[in-house]
Amino acid sequence: MKILVCISNVPDTTTKIKFVNSNTAMDTTGVQWIINPWDELALTRALELKENSNGLIDNVSVIHVGKVDSEPTLRKALAIGADGAFRINAEPKDAYYVAYQMAEAIKKDPFDIIICGVESSDFNGSAVGGMLSEFLGINSVSSVSAINLTGNNFMIDREADGAKEILSIRLPFLAVIQKGIAKEPRIPSMRGIMSARTKPLVVVEPVDIDVLTEFQGFELPQPKAACKMVDPENVKELVTLLKNEAKIL
Repeated sequence: MKILVCISNVPDTTTKIKFVNSNTAMDTTGVQWIINPWDELALTRALELKENSNGLIDNVSVIHVGKVDSEPTLRKALAIGADGAFRINAEPKDAYYVAYQMAEAIKKDPFDIIICGVESSDFNGSAVGGMLSEFLGINSVSSVSAINLTGNNFMIDREADGAKEILSIRLPFLAVIQKGIAKEPRIPSMRGIMSARTKPLVVVEPVDIDVLTEFQGFELPQPKAACKMVDPENVKELVTLLKNEAKIL
């Protein structure tokens, strides 16, 4: 049995974002790239399932749409414990494009379980997982907070409006995971880093499809106004500011 984890290559969350080309593209100069945090948790849970499956799960791989400069991120996934990686050699233009490219690659090498993070920390689209399951024609469950293997059956916990659903699902399936799937992401060990160098990283050429969307421009949020300090004894001034400037009274 095989598990595939979808991986996004995103800027570190502390990156200061700047735009170029008339604000139509992000300036990647000096940017440190990481595994999308949700995907890192998905990979952690996939590895836990493999380790506790008594040999039922024998492979955990990752897949990503991106150019050659994203390979360090895939190598980190291999160092964490993934057995292999697939890189579809294309710019990830939008959610539809990414999901379609992944689906075409997976059809040639099917997996029993596919796990996606709920969203990527760059665009927060929350769309790839659902699109991917439709392209593949397999069962999918969203808002997954736990995946457990009981015997030969997979049980899924799903958060739903203040309650929790527990589902039994047949293979193959796709799970879109959220908070709770794993306690914390795994950190690559030195042994893992060394072994990652020899693990397979397969480059797949993309299929030719139309790009349905394009970015017209990006706009940074307005800077926050300067903080005004009010003497704690001057309640009258505070009330005046809240009423006339903040306009919340």
